[in-house]
Amino acid sequence: MSYSVTERGCPNSLEYRMFFNGPNGNIISPFHDIPLYADADKKILNMVVEIPRWSNAKMEINKEEKLNPIRQDVKKGALRYVKNVFPHHGYIWNYGAFPQTWEDPDHTTEETGTKGDKDPLDVCEIGYKVHPRGAVIQVKVLGTMCLVDEGETDWKIIAIDVTDPLAKDLNDVDDVERFMPGFLKATNEWFAIYKMPDGKPKNNFGFNGECKNRAFSEKVIKECNEQWQRLIGKQVECDDLACYCLIGKQVECDDLACENTTVAGSPFKIEQGDAEAIVKKSAEPGSAKDISDTVDKWYYVKL
Repeated sequence: MSYSVTERGCPNSLEYRMFFNGPNGNIISPFHDIPLYADADKKILNMVVEIPRWSNAKMEINKEEKLNPIRQDVKKGALRYVKNVFPHHGYIWNYGAFPQTWEDPDHTTEETGTKGDKDPLDVCEIGYKVHPRGAVIQVKVLGTMCLVDEGETDWKIIAIDVTDPLAKDLNDVDDVERFMPGFLKATNEWFAIYKMPDGKPKNNFGFNGECKNRAFSEKVIKECNEQWQRLIGKQVECDDLACYCLIGKQVECDDLACENTTVAGSPFKIEQGDAEAIVKKSAEPGSAKDISDTVDKWYYVKL
């Protein structure tokens, strides 16, 4: 399936939003309306790219706003940019999320004793292409790291674009080390130290930092899809998507926005006119704002 985006507001501003359109051009939610699996039989998954490789702007699917547009994270009223901790620059993979997944804050990871971070599952796509923000790409899963970020479980799924030349050779985590030596070590280091320039301690990992294999990763994905199902509530069949979406009572959504445009029987399903009104209420498109050159600054940490 082919997806497109509608940008609102000025890039590099607090008002910037990126909304999603489905294959028929209708407005959709990237959190709820895009199916997790592009091909369940072949175990090919859809990934929403939030942050292109090498970039610094901390972009994310907004769980609290209607239709869940991508926006830049804000900290203390300012746009958030990840620091460049030597020798890394920006994000070292295409970074994004799996739709229809959720890390339940009431679910405790047995190995770490920590609870979910209340976000969709994070994905690090390790192919050679730099994918644009908002791209919906098809990936296969290779492994996962269990980051403990500020006391919360934060799984990091390692995956590769199925069209990448290496995809045929990478089928499990051991293959990553064989064909891309040092990459998993660099990934572990990046997550361990990326918040240290902000005065925060080094992050820890479950499983002593080991990158778990594909089978383990698929189990995590299944669990987080089920947690998303419990979050949303009632099981109903999608109109035009080959999947089951699960949308339920508003009280079960807590502070998360559950509006969608494709799910038959959902109490949160809205008409396209209503979806268009939500988009139109956002800021008018404009030229990108300037970014401070301090975003490219190197930071050095002692481990």
